[in-house]
Amino acid sequence: MNDRVLLTLESHVAHVRLNRGDKRNGLDPALFQALAETGRRLVREPGVRAVVLSGEGPAFCAGLDFQAFMATPNAKELLLSRPADRPANLAQEVGWVWREVPVPVIAAIHGACFGGGLQIALGADLRYASPDAKLSVMEIEYGLIPDMSGSVTLPQLLPLDVAKELTFTGRVVGAEEARSLGLVMRVVDDPLAAAMETATAIAARSPHAIRAAKQLFEVAPRLSVREAFELESALQVALLGSPNQIEAVMAKMQKRAASFRDVEGST
Repeated sequence: MNDRVLLTLESHVAHVRLNRGDKRNGLDPALFQALAETGRRLVREPGVRAVVLSGEGPAFCAGLDFQAFMATPNAKELLLSRPADRPANLAQEVGWVWREVPVPVIAAIHGACFGGGLQIALGADLRYASPDAKLSVMEIEYGLIPDMSGSVTLPQLLPLDVAKELTFTGRVVGAEEARSLGLVMRVVDDPLAAAMETATAIAARSPHAIRAAKQLFEVAPRLSVREAFELESALQVALLGSPNQIEAVMAKMQKRAASFRDVEGST
């Protein structure tokens, strides 16, 4: 992983920081690659119980750095490269991989969150924004369409007519309108602090139950009612009587902090 992304792991919380603050975290080829590599690493990290996504400098991510791509040979081929075993090409991976991370991902948004930056944030499970945050499905400004997994993540979050209107116009919405539309769930003065607080609270819960809950809500909406109910039951049966489920009950009864085991393979 290059220095375009900073990753810290502390107390079961992973903090992923886009690290091109001087460019408002504009997406260049190196940042695309670093984000995808970081996400894929966190898919495999058994000791991680929650992830926070944030951006260094004045913005979460102002979108694609067109100048950097124009100066990069084979940039188009790089973005469109799609491994045979993956649903996403590299451009889509940086938004979609957070859905595949098996634990909750929280995006802390401040400043500009435009185009590709918004699509990265849409991949998170939760989005907190600062009062000064500005969000836009901005691709239409450049004669383009969302192509970093937004075709799936945006309509999952918003009514289809709202998703279309934002995509057709490319208009910039402020934090409070974004909250009313459903693009973000909370507007807070310090979204990073709020995101870390939520991540810490999640990390104190049974990691097996948290992973099962994320799997349930990621998969069930794509299933028939019967299949969704079968998945719900299967996940619950696997939790019932497990060491972490028993520990959760005992900690609750004894009014103490629980001590949970991580998923197998953690150290």
